[in-house]
Amino acid sequence: MAGWARNEHRRCPHREGSLPRGGPGRQPVVASRGGSVPPFPSAAHPTSHGLPAVSRALFDTRDEGEILRLAMAHVSAVGPYRAEAGYLRVDGHLVPSRRIGPGHSSAVDRTVRELAGRDGLVTVPGMPWGRALALRGPDGLHGYLVVTSRSRPTEAQHVLLATLVRLTAAALSLAVAHRRRREDALELHRLRRERATLQRRMISMEVELGYQRAVHAALAELASSGRGEEAVTRALHELTGLPVLVEDRFGRLRSWTGPGRPDPYPEPDPARHEEMLQTVARTGGPVRIKDRLISLVRPRGEVLGLLALVDPRDDADEYTVFALEHAAAYLTLEMSHLRHLAELELRLRRELVDDLLAGTDQASAYARSEAFGHDLHRTQYVVAVQWPSRAADDAFARTVDRAASAVGMPSLVTRRSDHVVLVADGRPQEQALYKRLAQETGTPDGTIGVSTRCDTPDGIPGRYQEALRALEVGRRSRQRYGTTFFDDLGLYRILGPGNEYQELEAYVQEWLGRLIDYDGRHRTTLVETLSTYFDCGGNYSETAESLAIHRSTLRYRLQRIRELNDHDLANVEDRLNLQVATRVWKIMLGGPGPRPAGPDPLSSSP
Repeated sequence: MAGWARNEHRRCPHREGSLPRGGPGRQPVVASRGGSVPPFPSAAHPTSHGLPAVSRALFDTRDEGEILRLAMAHVSAVGPYRAEAGYLRVDGHLVPSRRIGPGHSSAVDRTVRELAGRDGLVTVPGMPWGRALALRGPDGLHGYLVVTSRSRPTEAQHVLLATLVRLTAAALSLAVAHRRRREDALELHRLRRERATLQRRMISMEVELGYQRAVHAALAELASSGRGEEAVTRALHELTGLPVLVEDRFGRLRSWTGPGRPDPYPEPDPARHEEMLQTVARTGGPVRIKDRLISLVRPRGEVLGLLALVDPRDDADEYTVFALEHAAAYLTLEMSHLRHLAELELRLRRELVDDLLAGTDQASAYARSEAFGHDLHRTQYVVAVQWPSRAADDAFARTVDRAASAVGMPSLVTRRSDHVVLVADGRPQEQALYKRLAQETGTPDGTIGVSTRCDTPDGIPGRYQEALRALEVGRRSRQRYGTTFFDDLGLYRILGPGNEYQELEAYVQEWLGRLIDYDGRHRTTLVETLSTYFDCGGNYSETAESLAIHRSTLRYRLQRIRELNDHDLANVEDRLNLQVATRVWKIMLGGPGPRPAGPDPLSSSP
């Protein structure tokens, strides 16, 4: 034993003539707390002198896989054995740590599992002797060692192998017990941490409930007193300690409580303000934008304004957000009530506009308009607005009214079955109202008709018909969307809305019907050629250049038009009717439309 100790202190893992860890040629080494474990004597002369060192190494290890590996490494040191495979029991299943060759591993796995905790014979090709040795402990089976030998072991070798198996099983039992104690300690620590978390959460909930009760009490007092927006901002300021403000739908200040109020309050940029409202609306809850925490006042999805906390240092916590959300809910009720009053005024305004469109006495019209702050003594224009994607209801009428105000167009508003009508103070700017409405509605598919000027209320009914005519011409033109002014209609001022378009279609069919039918059958563009010819004043060179064709091709097409149409282009009256028909076809009836696919049969004609 002194020799083993000297070898242990030398920390030399190899000795001449010793056995390797897995076969002849190398000596197995087992790590221990004191250094390298001295090797076993030669397998030809098995002895139990080295078992204490192996035992120390096994029991110093807390990893079950490492214990099994050490045991397998030293099997060859207790006899003419070879460790073929090892198994550990993991979650009720035997998991192999090393397998035999791929052709035989499944058979050995099946044999080991069928033993069900007993020792038993295993068959490994080329090895006359093979055993599966169960590693059992007080708590049951820990795993298996599969051992083979080329010769039949002696009784002494059996004893040494059995001792190694018992030591391995005991070390595994100790490691399993240690692991379970560690797991129990970790679980206990987790439970204690969870209990502490629950206790903190309960304390936080008590504080939160107390704050919520304070918020509800403050808002309930406001509701019972019937006070307005300033009372809301004052209460929210007292609850949060932050400056509070209310803005209307367009970014104009309605109320401010707390320090730091700008004077004068900055004028909002309509486009940026609208973008900000859309950002907050998409988020759904209070949103931080720069130094403000903003919540929308939005009953039934329509934005009436916003409630905001000024918080440049980002001090707002969940209690602040709670107070802001509930104050915004209360303010929504308050502003909804004010909105109902505004809707009543809007209805009275609409009745006035309805009377103006139908015709009413001037004295009454002047008096009623002054009550709404609208001056009928100034020049008025009638504007008709139609948006196919939006029903012409009260909501759309309010949208049109807001858009008109945003572009500086004071108006009285009413609605009809499929369009909204404004009596506007001053001539509308070209496309300003259209662009604003396209932004408000989110779609550009709208048409606006504007009348000529009106200097007295009794002229408004006639101007309304002009606005409708301009609306209809714009809607039926090639560019259907945008603003059409009656002043710009030219020839089409004589064309009215309604069933008269049937007469226009009959007129176009009379003068261009054969050409239209021919174009449809043969995929040609004779009508468009004739229209361009008239637009160019009968100039061959300009017409050919506009159509991107050769002059000879143009002459052929015009000759073909004369043959098909039976109308003489040289005749002044025929020429006038043909020119009017092509203009109506192009602008009023949707021509020329998409060019047919494929080549034009007449484009390459001589």
